[in-house]
Amino acid sequence: MRRAALVLAVLLVPAGWALSGHGMSGHMAGHMIAVAVAAPLLACALSGSGADIAGRLPRVVTPMAMMLVELVTVWAWHLPVLRRAAEGSLAVTALEQASFLGAGLLLWSAALRSPNRAAGIGALLLTSMHMTLLGVLVGLASRPLYPGTHGHHAPLGLDVLADQQLGGVVMLLIGGASYFVGGLALLAAMLRERVSACS
Repeated sequence: MRRAALVLAVLLVPAGWALSGHGMSGHMAGHMIAVAVAAPLLACALSGSGADIAGRLPRVVTPMAMMLVELVTVWAWHLPVLRRAAEGSLAVTALEQASFLGAGLLLWSAALRSPNRAAGIGALLLTSMHMTLLGVLVGLASRPLYPGTHGHHAPLGLDVLADQQLGGVVMLLIGGASYFVGGLALLAAMLRERVSACS
């Protein structure tokens, strides 16, 4: 199971990065694949191994601290000035994508490994909320938030605003849902443990 998760994550990361060059919707899909799909797969694959940073640094890599790291990472890279910088430089794009993957891996590792299940659940659900909020802000904007970026690469013949709105929907569907489902899965595991302890 862990080997399959690792192989799938390793295949998804470059696929997500390749999508990021196809308009705002592709950009969002690339980010969400890194932070909300590949990162939890990597966290599962590395859990308990020597590469499990949450296991090695449990006092530093805590769920709530890593939730804040991811929040800052996700929101900062969606500021127009950083978005333009990433659009104009391959090196900045690589840094952006690596920081998304790293922040996601730290959060998922912390949530999965924390002895305090409630903290892991809370961190994932709070992340779901801020991902949903950012997706709504991007998707419901009445004007392009990133003028001069992504327009010439918009897929499916979409104009800049429609492509941006599709990007917001992608963030809502993948980002918000991944963390929400992860939080619910941890909650179910915690409840099962408590029920079996009472039996």
